[in-house]
This record gives sequence, structure tokens and C-alpha cells, in this order.
Amino acid sequence: MEDGGRGWHPRPMESEPPRRVKVVLADGSRRPRPDAAAREIEEQTPVGEVLVTGLIRTQLALAVRLSLVVAALFGIQPLLFAAAPGLAHVSVGGLPLPWLLLGVLAYPAVLVIAWVYVRSAQRNERHFAELVSRE
Repeated sequence: MEDGGRGWHPRPMESEPPRRVKVVLADGSRRPRPDAAAREIEEQTPVGEVLVTGLIRTQLALAVRLSLVVAALFGIQPLLFAAAPGLAHVSVGGLPLPWLLLGVLAYPAVLVIAWVYVRSAQRNERHFAELVSRE
């Protein structure tokens, strides 16, 4: 070791401190949003509250509708098998029909419903953004 094994030593101080650099997080090319509706939302005025409440209600209505689809899709199956007990003994491809419906086909159904929800929610938000930027 060059220092004779005595450990680490800091470099001697330079005569001139390093230059400071200004760090800018935004590039400045974005213009402030002068839209009246956007300003209403940002300032949380009663008009902005009505706009946001409308979006929330739209999203909630979508969620409730698709939840009812899921409940009907999975809730009707036990009723169907109770009303027609012979269906519970039907086999398709070596699998009992209840297992096929609830254990195999349920997952693709839930994935499709989730995909529909995401697409519809994004569409609702896009319409809301267009409404806000139009005003």
C-alpha cells in the first residue's frame, strides 16, 4: 500500500469549489392549464366538485354493473345445479360439468370481465379529460 497501511486519506481541498448546477425537473415546455374546468377542479370549487363527482359516479356505475354480471354468472350456477340435479352428473371431456364451469371456465370469464372494466374505465376517464379540456 502506498500510504504505509495507515488507511484512507481524503484528497487535499481544491482551491476552487466545484460549480453548482441547477437541476430542473420540468423542461418548461408545458404550458399551464388555463382551461376553466381544469382550474375549477384544481381549486376544488363547487363546479370542480360536481365534475369529479360525475366521474366517480360513472366509474362506480360501471363497477356495479360488471359486479352484477359476475354475481349473475357465478350465482346462477349453484341454482341451476340445484334445480336440475342431473346436470351435476354430466361430464364433458372427462370433467364433471360443475368443475368445468367453476374450476376451469371461470378464470377466462373473469379475465374478460376485468379487461372490459379496464377498457371502459379508461374510456370514461378519456371522455372526462376531453370534457375538461373542451370547456
